[in-house]
Amino acid sequence: MIYMDHSATTPVDKRVLEFMLPYFDKKYGNASSLHSMGQEAKKALEEAREKIAKVINADPSEIYFTSGGTESNNFAIKGIAFANKDKGKHIITTKIEHDCVLNTCKWLEKIGFEVTYLDVDRYGLIDSGVLEASLRDDTILVSIMHANNEIGTIQDMEEIGKIVGESNAYLHTDAVQSVTKIPIDVKKMNVDMLSISSHKIFGPKGVGCLYIRKGVKIDPLMHGGGHEGGLRSGTENIAGIAGFGEAMKIGEEERPRTMPRLEKLRDKIIDNVLKIDNTFLNGHPKKRLPINANFSFRFIEGESLVLLLDSRGIEASTGSACSSKSLEPSHVLLAIGLKPEDAHGSLRITLGKDNTEKDVDYLLKVLPEIVSELREMSPFKKDYGEFE
Repeated sequence: MIYMDHSATTPVDKRVLEFMLPYFDKKYGNASSLHSMGQEAKKALEEAREKIAKVINADPSEIYFTSGGTESNNFAIKGIAFANKDKGKHIITTKIEHDCVLNTCKWLEKIGFEVTYLDVDRYGLIDSGVLEASLRDDTILVSIMHANNEIGTIQDMEEIGKIVGESNAYLHTDAVQSVTKIPIDVKKMNVDMLSISSHKIFGPKGVGCLYIRKGVKIDPLMHGGGHEGGLRSGTENIAGIAGFGEAMKIGEEERPRTMPRLEKLRDKIIDNVLKIDNTFLNGHPKKRLPINANFSFRFIEGESLVLLLDSRGIEASTGSACSSKSLEPSHVLLAIGLKPEDAHGSLRITLGKDNTEKDVDYLLKVLPEIVSELREMSPFKKDYGEFE
């Protein structure tokens, strides 16, 4: 099996797993307990906080552990909304955010908040001038993802941070896809909150964090015994948190070596796949994650493509939400201007540190064959006529 779906999830690094194991059966204390085993757990908790803070240039006290990216994004958006509703009820986000952001915003609209959804260009970038014009006196939050999970486009968060910093609004970014792939500095980006998920960086599932800058007015979503500075109650997942911290440390240390190699493999994939007729790249050609390549293949649909790749030992994914033209394709691909029928024919390849040039060569061998096979049996023939 050749795994090329690392934006969906990653395997746990063997070094991370080794690091976690003692916290399941030997160092299993509750970090709130005063005895030595509890304090040992507390030490692991704080060491993980330090590792994560170092990667993003934050203070350890600004790291709050959660169950993952979805909770972190909900925490940031709802927490700011509830804590600052007396100042205003206007929120700004984009049309290409992860569903957990968009659905949170839609829920807030139902209870009286107003949300502006910014358009993006054909590459997935926002217009900074439109963002600036959208800010109002009652805007309390701007939430814009750092790098898109489907098309890999990277937003200029430093420019966005400068614009939002001149307003009264807080700035949140979903950095689930970008952390350990590209440099992140919360001070340079001028963000107030930043979401991270462990399982996207070769750490365990079920753990993540939200960076919250000191002084940010935010309400907790979880109430209980006052864990995580009173902002996220519940007994901490020490094994998961320890693994998360170690995955961040390893990922950042290895980034200068790993990412340039994967970027070369990504470019090789892009250059060769675009030689297939009626195929085009989704996302920005340069401002994209080093691991991401997203394509649309006209006259076929992405789920069939994924299933045939799977049958030949390659694991990938599609931006298409379904296999029928009558159902909704990816909201991200529609937002960058794709026709629904082209959005349905998408394929996302996302590389990881274990992928090799041999893997890429095999992909480039079988993918054109599969595309040709699917086009021969395509139900879209009657709609589009003979293929070019």
